[in-house]
Amino acid sequence: MTLISDKPANDDSSVVAEAVQAPKGGRWIDHWEPEDPEFWETTGKKVARRNLWFSVFAENIGFSVWVLFSVLVTQMGNAGFAFMQGDQAVNNGLILVSIPVLVGAAMRIPYTFAVTTFGGRAFTTFSAGMLLIPTLGLAVAFTQPTTPMWVFMILAALAGFGGGNFSSSMANISFFFPESKKGAALGINAAGGNLGVAVTQLAIPLVIAFGLFLSASDPAGYRFALVLSSLFWVPFIVAAALGAWLRMDSLSNAKPDGESYALAMRNRNTWIMAFLYIGTFGSFIGFSFAFPTLIRANFPDLQNIGIMVALGNLAFLGALVGSFSRPFGGWLADRIGSGARLTALVFVGLAFGVAAIMASLAIGSFALYLLSFIVLFVITGIGNGSTYRMIPTIFAASARSNAEANGHSFKEATASGKRQAGAAIGMIGAVGAFGGFILQQALRLSNVHLGTMAPAFWAYAGIFLLMAGVTWWFYLRTSFAISRAPSMAYAQA
Repeated sequence: MTLISDKPANDDSSVVAEAVQAPKGGRWIDHWEPEDPEFWETTGKKVARRNLWFSVFAENIGFSVWVLFSVLVTQMGNAGFAFMQGDQAVNNGLILVSIPVLVGAAMRIPYTFAVTTFGGRAFTTFSAGMLLIPTLGLAVAFTQPTTPMWVFMILAALAGFGGGNFSSSMANISFFFPESKKGAALGINAAGGNLGVAVTQLAIPLVIAFGLFLSASDPAGYRFALVLSSLFWVPFIVAAALGAWLRMDSLSNAKPDGESYALAMRNRNTWIMAFLYIGTFGSFIGFSFAFPTLIRANFPDLQNIGIMVALGNLAFLGALVGSFSRPFGGWLADRIGSGARLTALVFVGLAFGVAAIMASLAIGSFALYLLSFIVLFVITGIGNGSTYRMIPTIFAASARSNAEANGHSFKEATASGKRQAGAAIGMIGAVGAFGGFILQQALRLSNVHLGTMAPAFWAYAGIFLLMAGVTWWFYLRTSFAISRAPSMAYAQA
């Protein structure tokens, strides 16, 4: 038995955390009481923070690989891949960037449960190591210009597993922290993961430029650059997997609550919030993955400006500002006093953002186009924070209302609301990520059948306004109990 403790050996005032070599294998902590102030200060805080930082690193690499195709597809035509040349380049590019989004969304549901089955340490190690398959596979595929598109579609699907890392990481970290510190910890975890999108969209164009510098600006040189880009993440993947295995822990009391999941799935608020999360996180992911392709398609002359190509036409700025604005959204929702009020304003802002994008295309201004998208990404980040702020509020108030109607104690209702909110987050996150796939396919189908993406953009603007209306109808009407005292409900949750 190995003890994990920051307390002196002769201090028997509280129980310390223990990690045992259980039959499951790995380092398991059998006793974990983060709500106990003495336990938290003497033992829990250090262990929780260590697990948080290694989780952030592994999740960041997961996002980095998840979004890898968004950059690679912009140079595959130059590398001699026929299916990425000419009129089919944009459509096939959107197919390849949408497959990881679809797979990542699907993986979020089983990944949420995996932590409670295999332990956070083991599953973080596995989910990070899994990313070696698509990166090494791409390095091989890029060596041959005759590699068919279906091979890249399979590799894109495997890269999509990186998107599932978000759910397992969030589920794992939520068990380590007390309620009073959970929001900040999950905000750091989420923002750290989201930043992987910006890191890839900044780093990989620079790697491609470096590869071309070492070789030549011909198809063979581009293939070498793409191989180099695929291998770029391999050392980081290995570091993330080793870091998780050597430095993370698993909690024996992190068990799934089947009853809470069943209640959450029957609660209409789960599905309403999932729909709203399509508009915030779905937009962030969908536009992040498609942004490099959209810039290249709408402003092809930028390919003649070397520095712009090396910086990926500044596409990384969108994901960067969207990631940093996410925790700000949660903070701002607290200041305003209602996540719902801010979320409604977010959807109105997104509709205006789309209108600004359409105006920039009408006048052919890249500066306005980039600025409009940056504003759009900032708003989606704020919306991601505000919608996550709404979830515990809504479920706490819903459970309290049911308790009053059925004569249950307030304490039981509060505990039930917390468990249902935690259970609902996994499904809401999965549906929200699926929204990114819907957005990309809407753009692709509009381009294929109508010859322009404008109808898809305007349709999305209309959906944003609809989402604002849904937010008002369910969570802002003065007759609705949840919106009358959101801060109190959240505080008591």
